[in-house]
Amino acid sequence: MTARTTRRQVTATARRARTAVPVALAVTGALLLAGCGDQTDGASESSKVEGSKAPLFDKLPKKVQDKGVIKVGTDAAYKPMEYKIGNEIVGLDPDLADAMSKELGVRFEFTNGTFDSLITSLQTGRFDMIMSSMTDTKDRQEGLDDQGKKVGKGVDFVDYLTAGSSILVKKGNPEKIESVEQLCGKKVATQRGTTSHEILKKQTDKCKKDRKRPITVEPFDNDDEARVRLKAGGVVADISDFPVAANAAKEGRDFEVVGEQMESAPYGMAVSKGNDKLSGALKEALSAIIENGAYEKALKKWGVEDGGVDAAKINSGS
Repeated sequence: MTARTTRRQVTATARRARTAVPVALAVTGALLLAGCGDQTDGASESSKVEGSKAPLFDKLPKKVQDKGVIKVGTDAAYKPMEYKIGNEIVGLDPDLADAMSKELGVRFEFTNGTFDSLITSLQTGRFDMIMSSMTDTKDRQEGLDDQGKKVGKGVDFVDYLTAGSSILVKKGNPEKIESVEQLCGKKVATQRGTTSHEILKKQTDKCKKDRKRPITVEPFDNDDEARVRLKAGGVVADISDFPVAANAAKEGRDFEVVGEQMESAPYGMAVSKGNDKLSGALKEALSAIIENGAYEKALKKWGVEDGGVDAAKINSGS
């Protein structure tokens, strides 16, 4: 979702940097349910908007106007950013989408899946956009994998939050860990394909260069699984985005966050490269909710005010 703070791979990564399904966030009416394989869907409701009367409706691509919906890919296992309660996806990202829907006059329909498949699904047309605590990186913008190899046409990001990666350990910090440099020779969990995963890969290389034992990285499909492994004592730490790590520490008695945030970077709503009309409309909608206060209200609700941005930007990640 820290920052799912710095994700890097495009086809196999995205941070939760989460470098991705089905839940509907309805602007009108009832809960929508859809299924795909073993995936589940959920939806949240918002007040009714009469499409063409919304202030930014005309900014949307004609295809989206006609459908009345923006299909959103997410990995809903990243509390407080996006997570499931029953069949409903809730969290900061759905709340921001709900506020933006009032400006655009269409509903955002969230579909749940694995983080490292989100960009591929976007580029094959399954989704119109991704909103999943995904870190905006140059590699993702350019369609590069973690080896710098071109693997896709890339995406554009509408950046809406700033976060970095954090180290989550068991309560009391029994291993006395304060930095990623202390993890050489230890077992560490993380979410696969995220910026946090990339941080661990880099540190493992540095451990080897310094003639230290490498980190044994245990990547999981989602951060919930990584925390279960940490709680069971199978690893000494979990590296994840700061909002997620802080929430896990705050809500229970099992964990605490140690050290400083690493590689703070913007989270972005990802849109296929070349879909400028949609990215432009999303940028204007984000600007509108920043100006009218709905953005700040949502950040306060979920306790992530420190990651707020003052203005909507496109591709500000590095």
